[in-house]
Amino acid sequence: MRIKLCVLFGGKSVEHEVSVISALQAIASLDTSKYDIIPVYITKENEFYTSFECSCIEEYKNIPALIKKSTRCVLMNMDGKVKLLRYPFKKFSNNVISEIDVAFPIVHGTNVEDGTLQGYLKTLGLPFVGCDVTSSAVGMDKYVMKTVLKDNDVPVLDCLRFNLSQYSEPQKLIDACREKIGYPVIVKPVNLGSSVGISVAHNDSELSVSLDDAFKFASQVLVERAITNLKEINCSVLGDVDFAEASECEQPAKSDEILSYADKYTSGGGGKKGGGSKGMASLARKIPADITPERREEIRSLAVKAFQCLGCNGVSRIDFMIDEDTDKVYLNEINTIPGSLSFYLWEPLGVPYTKLLDKMIALALKRRREEESIVFSFETNILSID
Repeated sequence: MRIKLCVLFGGKSVEHEVSVISALQAIASLDTSKYDIIPVYITKENEFYTSFECSCIEEYKNIPALIKKSTRCVLMNMDGKVKLLRYPFKKFSNNVISEIDVAFPIVHGTNVEDGTLQGYLKTLGLPFVGCDVTSSAVGMDKYVMKTVLKDNDVPVLDCLRFNLSQYSEPQKLIDACREKIGYPVIVKPVNLGSSVGISVAHNDSELSVSLDDAFKFASQVLVERAITNLKEINCSVLGDVDFAEASECEQPAKSDEILSYADKYTSGGGGKKGGGSKGMASLARKIPADITPERREEIRSLAVKAFQCLGCNGVSRIDFMIDEDTDKVYLNEINTIPGSLSFYLWEPLGVPYTKLLDKMIALALKRRREEESIVFSFETNILSID
């Protein structure tokens, strides 16, 4: 019997379109002999829609037209089973579109990747692929992630974190950065990916502009030293807290001091026959990375350590920085649901995308079996006691 697999993508996030690309790549690679695939597109208003057309990239050139062809839907737990239902409900009709065995969220950014969607699925009692609520939330918050990793002896750059109330006195923030870090600095929204809102500042004037830009996208902003002689290396990890393994390492190309959104998503894959950008799979990169075998193993080992101490599950991509002036390695960030699910980092090790997806789904089912052995509630009601 095939597994009824609900692939969720989109959502109220600045990385909405990237999520669509990643999800449709995965849908095209899933083994249809094993899975009944139910695509569920989440609009920027957080409405759920499903249809065959939702799995076709060309349809997203005109989203209003796609919505008209699709059925609005909701997930609901009914009699111990999670079902996808037509919404609004029709009287005297069967509103069940499909039962769902497993959810596969392929989403990026705030409101979806940060534990929000994972919490919703957990409340429904629906097993889902990837990180759980806690690891999703920690992985999305760059400051919290750094504190956890630092406590586990994973090398990260020191940083300053500022919130919106502090931003009411921007000169104090600028003075603190200049005195405690020194230029150049890199400014980041604390909870976004895909290089959104990230920039480098070399002086007070540039830092003011960078802070303005970052605070457009988040209520908290991170500032850390910008490594001037930088080599970026990325590595993916597959597994869970019991066992995890690292992929091949890559060295992404960039057109500026930082790897930009355009570098990642629009410079290599747009406009080609077959449906627009290829997402992270289109990025210019060296695979394997131009590093020594010893450095490769150091990064792969650190990637697995970070993945497991953050409690991750499924596939994540972990981005590292090498300061070539000091030859030191720092973990930059983790992407708990990476663009294109980092399939291109596993193919060089003989793991095709279809097999990678199978392993991720198997890990979700393993976690469900483990959770079923844990007591979460008691068959008692203390409120009924006189």
